[in-house]
Amino acid sequence: MGTYLLRRLILMIPTVIGMTLLVFVLIAASPGGVGAALNVSGGGQMESGTSKAQQQAYLEDRYGLDAPIIVQYLRWLGRVSPVKFGARDLVSPTGEVVRAPRPIDPPMQWRVFVDSLDGANPDASAGGPFVFDADATDEIKSRTYRRASQAYTGVRSGYVLARAGYEQAAGEGLRAIGLERHVNRDGTMKAGTPRAALERLIDDPEQGPGVRAAFDEALSRYSEAIAARSELQAVFDARPFPPAGVPVIPSTLSLATPDLGMSFARGRPVTTLIGEALPVTLLLNLAAIPIIYFIAVPSGMLAATRRGGIFDVLSGGLYVALWSIPIVWACVLMLGFLANKQTGLGWFPVTGLHSIEGQRMTWLPSTGADGVFVRGFVLDTMWHMCLPVAALVYTGFAVLSKQTRAAMLDNFNADYVRTAKAKGVSSRDIVLRHVFRNSLLPIITMFVSIFPAMLGGSVVVERVFSVPGMGNLVIEAIMLRDREVLLANALIIGLVNMLALLLADVLYALADPRVSYD
Repeated sequence: MGTYLLRRLILMIPTVIGMTLLVFVLIAASPGGVGAALNVSGGGQMESGTSKAQQQAYLEDRYGLDAPIIVQYLRWLGRVSPVKFGARDLVSPTGEVVRAPRPIDPPMQWRVFVDSLDGANPDASAGGPFVFDADATDEIKSRTYRRASQAYTGVRSGYVLARAGYEQAAGEGLRAIGLERHVNRDGTMKAGTPRAALERLIDDPEQGPGVRAAFDEALSRYSEAIAARSELQAVFDARPFPPAGVPVIPSTLSLATPDLGMSFARGRPVTTLIGEALPVTLLLNLAAIPIIYFIAVPSGMLAATRRGGIFDVLSGGLYVALWSIPIVWACVLMLGFLANKQTGLGWFPVTGLHSIEGQRMTWLPSTGADGVFVRGFVLDTMWHMCLPVAALVYTGFAVLSKQTRAAMLDNFNADYVRTAKAKGVSSRDIVLRHVFRNSLLPIITMFVSIFPAMLGGSVVVERVFSVPGMGNLVIEAIMLRDREVLLANALIIGLVNMLALLLADVLYALADPRVSYD
């Protein structure tokens, strides 16, 4: 068993890599890429050039979007891995992982215009390493780093804007001299434009001066960005924040908590967002799943022992009828007839998991000073959970009950059941100790499949009832193409799914002695 478990755990690594790579490529290949929904302002108009340049600079530094997709993925994989290579990152007081600034790529095809970039690469250590004063507080260190980071972001944005202007001018010039094949669809110059084509463009008396002027502006901005980056790197090397993780080999290998990144749409750590949404989803599922099993499994057993009877027919028909009701329709009916005070009974709250005054309530029910009954925080939460849990429960009875019934009917016809009856074993012992135990395998398979669903949440239920769970978080991340949130959820759900399948194999061996992995 131990060898089998170890082999399965090792095989999870390539499975996770393949799964996350597929999700990563799909997000990167989607129209607009990461944060495409935020490229348009609330009024529906495109952002100004400066704002777009600042956003592009931010995205390039934060996500490395100027690198090939496979490089971006490997960087993300390095962040989520607990094993870190190279210099250790820093952790800000807000919990954000701070990394050294990325290298800045020079203007495209710069060798056609200048022989070298020596003038644009100042020595970062020319003025000596940056050192904080001995009495510098954490606030001073944090403020110093923020200033250097903001200065670098502003200068870097100017370079991005100038570089875009140069690429646009070169694209227009290439089109003007009849070299459209070297121009992208957006009118910019292609990255692989041959040197001969650019030299022809520069020598053109009409187009050449404008392109050279645009390049000179981009080169000047590049020099400023390199200088600002050197200053930021010097402050980073002085460690304004404590380093992350535990060193194993200094400056080479360390162990740290996996970094799920920052949400682009919300500007908060993904770990924090999941930490807020996951308990809500788990609370609903931990209430719904036991209800499903405590009703469906015994009713399936009773239906199998009374095959063709009134209970078998009625329970089967009722469960299938409930399973056939669309969950969206059921949620709307619950809101309209059970929650709405104007058109329905008004017995339950409409949205959320707590009342507005829930935080001020006592933990348990009590009586106020005026003798009015106060539900308390726990009872108020249970009251708000009634409709969402009912929406999660009603569709689960049919499948689990039918699976239990079918598995037990197969075992009722087995030879060992006839032998037990011939020996005079009581019907109760035959059902519980023999038939039901040998019918556990399909039930175990269904049981382990609920763990990924618990983490993923129900999008429909959480959206209709305004529950801030994982389903709501994921659907908003999909709409905003928030890559970090989507990748974190894919990683977590994938790992839980594989661990659940491994748990199923272990439970198979415990439930059925004939199953062995030795």
